[in-house]
Amino acid sequence: MGPFTLAVLMFGLAWLLVAGARLWQVRPVWVWYVAGYPLTALRIVRTWRKVAILQDLAVAPRPTRSLLGDLIVRGEALKPVAPRISFPKATRTGVSVVVRLHPGQTPAPFIAAADALAHAWRVHAVRVTSPERGTVHLLATASDPLQHPGIAHAPAAHLSALVGILEGGSAWVVNFRKVPHWLATGATQSGKSTLLARLVTELAPQDVALVGIDCKGGMELGLFEPRLSALTTNRREAVAVLGALVDELFDRMALCRTAAVRSIWELPDKQRPIPIVVIVDELAELYLSDGTREGKAEAERCSTSMLRIAQLGAALGLYLFVAGQRVGSDLGPGVTALRAQLSGRICHRVNDPGTAEMTLGDLNKDAVAVAQSITTEEKGVAVCTSADGTWSRARSQQTTTEEARTTARKHADRTPYLRSVYRALLAVEGGGS
Repeated sequence: MGPFTLAVLMFGLAWLLVAGARLWQVRPVWVWYVAGYPLTALRIVRTWRKVAILQDLAVAPRPTRSLLGDLIVRGEALKPVAPRISFPKATRTGVSVVVRLHPGQTPAPFIAAADALAHAWRVHAVRVTSPERGTVHLLATASDPLQHPGIAHAPAAHLSALVGILEGGSAWVVNFRKVPHWLATGATQSGKSTLLARLVTELAPQDVALVGIDCKGGMELGLFEPRLSALTTNRREAVAVLGALVDELFDRMALCRTAAVRSIWELPDKQRPIPIVVIVDELAELYLSDGTREGKAEAERCSTSMLRIAQLGAALGLYLFVAGQRVGSDLGPGVTALRAQLSGRICHRVNDPGTAEMTLGDLNKDAVAVAQSITTEEKGVAVCTSADGTWSRARSQQTTTEEARTTARKHADRTPYLRSVYRALLAVEGGGS
């Protein structure tokens, strides 16, 4: 084979790799493995030492010190040694690399260099984690899966809702058994309503009672009214329903005490009361007061009841999913206390830094910065926490109005009857008439 023929073959192979790397986003996954991954892996291996040196990830092999008179002079090593890396391993959405740290190194410089690594390797993003001491895990995502979210696959589980896809390509799951209470924030047109619709759609076929608190006249959760055991459309009704749920808590507490168990999940199936998920749309409507004595009393009762459910509900089968456009301490001291009990956090695009800080600040400062960078074009994109304490960008699956209505009608026969809640609502309606 002559030099010219060899050059043509090499050029053709390079062109195929480049073309495949650009087209893999709209092709099946095998295109990424065949074309995109080899080029990216080669780029990582070739550029690693240079990037490590430029980003101060390499260290000197030994201290460079010399004696000059009575002074010890320390200089920089001319040939710093980069940490060893594993050969890039292909994943469905990118590349995984394990870095062995030098003695004395920490993951912090690698976290700071994540953007530089993404540019050097020409990938969408690089996430840095440290699963064990002495190692750093670099997960490079070749393209943004949130541009075409779809729905990932996840094992079906009781009280678990598959709501979308995470940035790494895995399923975004809201699991109330692992994380019992959730807080979701987002400005108007940020995708918060889409998330709520998807959550109810996923929970509708399950053996669970759904209670909706929608003080915007029921415009959002009213689509699912046939599947809801109760729907409140104003704060007066919400006060009554939340009070009835607190009474339900104490009834279940007495049942567990009689059976000598610590949660309803230790009870026999025939004795176990049905779990209840309370979905609150627009938290601020429950806490804001018009200044009157009656308004202040209603807000205080809402605050107290929700805090009790959050503190006691996990073991007794009562779960909260609270959503709002703004969440801040200006709504009242009860909001801060409630937030401390809502360990699951979801933050869409928000209009003020305080809401992002209130949602994610006590968990991870980096997550706050990422949430604030979400643009108006990225509807449905959010920063969410997972059961293991980490965070990720995610996008919820779109649920149309017709799909919502169809789901509610299809599973209306699975709607449990909550006697105490029904009586509380009936008393309010009777008092209002």
